[in-house]
Amino acid sequence: MRGRTRLRRVGLPYLLLLPALLLELLVHLVPMVIGIVMSFKELTQLQIAHWGAAPWKALGNYRVTVDFDAPAGATLLHSFAVTCAFSVLTVGLCWVLGTAAAIFLQENFRGRGLLRALFLTPYALPVYAAVITWAFLFQRDNGLVNHVLHDQLGLTGDRPFWLLGDNSFVALLVVSVWKTWPFAFLVVMAALQSIPKDLYEAAALDGAGIVRQIRRITLPSLRPINQVLLLVLFLWSFNDFNTPYVLFGKAAPEAADLLSIHIYQSSFVTWNFGTGSAMSVLLLLFLLVVTAGYLLATSRGRKSADV
Repeated sequence: MRGRTRLRRVGLPYLLLLPALLLELLVHLVPMVIGIVMSFKELTQLQIAHWGAAPWKALGNYRVTVDFDAPAGATLLHSFAVTCAFSVLTVGLCWVLGTAAAIFLQENFRGRGLLRALFLTPYALPVYAAVITWAFLFQRDNGLVNHVLHDQLGLTGDRPFWLLGDNSFVALLVVSVWKTWPFAFLVVMAALQSIPKDLYEAAALDGAGIVRQIRRITLPSLRPINQVLLLVLFLWSFNDFNTPYVLFGKAAPEAADLLSIHIYQSSFVTWNFGTGSAMSVLLLLFLLVVTAGYLLATSRGRKSADV
């Protein structure tokens, strides 16, 4: 009787987790396995209805994808470079803005609650509504951005195209940072609550100014949470699909051709699902390697710091 009661007590948590695990299996793991299988097949719109019977291509799709002398491989390499630059800039700017805003709003002053709510507004807005609004703002002839920069301030010689050409990368970066940095602000602001105020009071008594307190107390104390925050921001920005798709449509400009949009075009515009699946698998492997290397490096850094 005791053994049965103990079994129920121990097995109940796992039983409660079983529906979530099954849902995770159906939503993520099963499509992932199907995508891996599709990457080894010669799958186009002609075979999509019976994709299981599509001809087996082995590593042919991967050879086409990594052949950087061919057009498909060259465009993929360019898209990879654009995505890396976009992710690094997005993560860096989001972290700087979020950390600066969180530190600024640590002190009590009138209107602090209102500022916090305003700073979190971009993160609370639906992505599609926010990006569509930015698309209107970036319109060349009647957008607010050109109205301010060209008509009001006279900073540009002519009305630039923000959603075409090289400026599209700047537009994409602005929208991505605007909607993502409040997450960094929220995480850092929560982490700052765990730093004892006695440390700042003692540092102030010793003559340390604000800059020195941030360098010696705030940033070292935020190191554990920053390690996780930077990784999450990188994975989000590297996999971002909604922002470029809503901002540019199905065909993103060459300067803003992120991997997510590039894979979508290969799969659902040119109808080459085999090559698109191979690109997706390579992207997954790259992110797994980056994540594992980052976690290994940060864990070694923590161990050396503890010693």
